[in-house]
Amino acid sequence: MNISVPRQAVAFHRREALTRGRQMGYRAGARREPPPGPRPPGERTADALRDVRTIQEIVSQAHQKLPAEMWDHVSGGAESETTLHRNRQALDRLAFRPRVLRDVSHIDTNTTFLGRALRIPVFWAPIGGAHVIREDAARVAMDSASEFGVLSCLSSINQLSLEEAARTQADDLIFQLYLQGGGRWLEGYLDRVNAARPRAFCLTVDTALYSRRERDMVSRFAPAGREAGEREGFEAQAAMTWKLVETVRRRLDVPVVLKGIQTAEDARLAVEHGVAVVYVSNHGGRQLDHGVGSMDVLPEIVSAVAGRAEVVVDGGFVRGTDILKAVASGARAVGLGKLQVWALATAGQEGLVRALEILEEELRVSMGLLGVTRLEQLDGAYLQAAPPTMPPHWCSPFPSLQGELGK
Repeated sequence: MNISVPRQAVAFHRREALTRGRQMGYRAGARREPPPGPRPPGERTADALRDVRTIQEIVSQAHQKLPAEMWDHVSGGAESETTLHRNRQALDRLAFRPRVLRDVSHIDTNTTFLGRALRIPVFWAPIGGAHVIREDAARVAMDSASEFGVLSCLSSINQLSLEEAARTQADDLIFQLYLQGGGRWLEGYLDRVNAARPRAFCLTVDTALYSRRERDMVSRFAPAGREAGEREGFEAQAAMTWKLVETVRRRLDVPVVLKGIQTAEDARLAVEHGVAVVYVSNHGGRQLDHGVGSMDVLPEIVSAVAGRAEVVVDGGFVRGTDILKAVASGARAVGLGKLQVWALATAGQEGLVRALEILEEELRVSMGLLGVTRLEQLDGAYLQAAPPTMPPHWCSPFPSLQGELGK
């Protein structure tokens, strides 16, 4: 996920988007009302969050706090947003097959990923340019991950450098790189990775070109040139090949994660090139339109990898039940992108930790009702195909918000 808007352009684009949205009757042009009432003097954010019991409340607060065009930039997808909706549809058309009369009095939501123990099977997905929402967003996300007990993936498009991040949290850090230069540039960056020694290095491979994100285009929330699908530095991304993956893997002393795999064919190639983690992702529906939902392709990719690498996935996961469906289909962990931004916008580090706590509770309850006490007990026998109960939409997991946000 990439939120990469120059800071000097943000204020101008906000004013322009609001004016143009009102003229056009565009939904995103309507300014949200601020949250009702100030907090009592001295009340900490963490204290206020104690009453937040659901992910729906976090999403609702983020919707209130984010400027309209920023909300659309974060929550929308490419062109017709078909891939975005298919991510949700792929999750919604899977039903559970619970087992009963099993002792579920002690439930363990822990797992491991890249040799690191995780409190729940999630990690913060890389968010490029999150400093537009909050200047210290990358640091806050990393701190929340370490506090709770999961990993964080730091994008190279951020104000926090690799060295600064690794100085305190290398063990909890996956570093994600967008290629922005040729051979010497890459060699220099890989030397920095080897020196910093994060837990893993992630190369994003589904951004050969910058997509047409029409919500941004309608609101004019975009730097010049993006309307043509162009952005400075994408020449290097467009020239990436499997040879580059092999070069990266041979030069690095840390495991390589390949993010943006969407077919079994590419998953096999990734394993053949020595990749440690195959990261199933369509960029949250923000790159190629009319793609397939991540959960629809996950089983074939798990089969193609055949245990030779770990498999992780992202794309529309916002519920504990979503995460369990991925684990039952063979994913080691699930990356959280949009939910990360919503929680960050709601209450910074406290909001991020609270979101993880709620997911942990959802996981625990759903595991007990499925009749399992450990994640490794889950497999495809706990899932079956079923028709969705409503049209796919990003907010279909949040029934209480559909009147407020579903238009």
